[in-house]
Amino acid sequence: MIEAVLFDWGGTLTAFHSIDLLEPWLVAAQVLAPDRADEVARALLAAEEEVWERTRTTMRSARIHEVLAAASEAVALPVEETVQQLALAAYFDHWTPTTDHRPDALPTLRRLKSSGLRTGLLSNTHWPRDQHERWLERDGLLDLLDARVYTSDLEHTKPHPDAFGELLDAVGVAPAEAVFVGDRLWDDVEGARRLGMRTVWVRNAEVPRYDVEPDAVVDELGDVVAVVEDWRSRPLS
Repeated sequence: MIEAVLFDWGGTLTAFHSIDLLEPWLVAAQVLAPDRADEVARALLAAEEEVWERTRTTMRSARIHEVLAAASEAVALPVEETVQQLALAAYFDHWTPTTDHRPDALPTLRRLKSSGLRTGLLSNTHWPRDQHERWLERDGLLDLLDARVYTSDLEHTKPHPDAFGELLDAVGVAPAEAVFVGDRLWDDVEGARRLGMRTVWVRNAEVPRYDVEPDAVVDELGDVVAVVEDWRSRPLS
């Protein structure tokens, strides 16, 4: 019997956005070193890309301060803690317009909760927990998610089983009792499927392809409710 429906964050609870990843780092660099902003922004982006490549190949998690430290070393730019915090505030302000949650995220979570299901969130991120929590609270989703797990707090990222295990333990369900909903076929669908969770792919043509068959495919987040209700009415044998 399904007891919980668990979600990815970016591209799943939020809409997917394609943006120039140099732009937010340029905003941060203008705080860190106004006279060298272009050079520092490129170093920050290169450091971030290196972190994500490491994540993809080793599933080892990362934190945004690692990006800042690596970039500062690359361009010989010592940065005071206060200035670093101001730069990150500007960086996240630039990202904020792309963090609006899907219009159907709130009613979807409400319907799942009202039917007695537990809910949770697992995000591959090097951003800090408190930043994500502010965005969730802003849009009324924070209290509708029983557990929220961010890989910036963990040793591993999705699709590593330990990352999913952290969320399953936090929600208090076994893999066979959970559905995972995500927009990435490798990180979300394949990772959850390997643990024995049922999977729903939120169709996204912009993410890398992977040869895996999700248990269901939806184009709108709200469609997850009907999928789960159908599964609950006829549990898998």
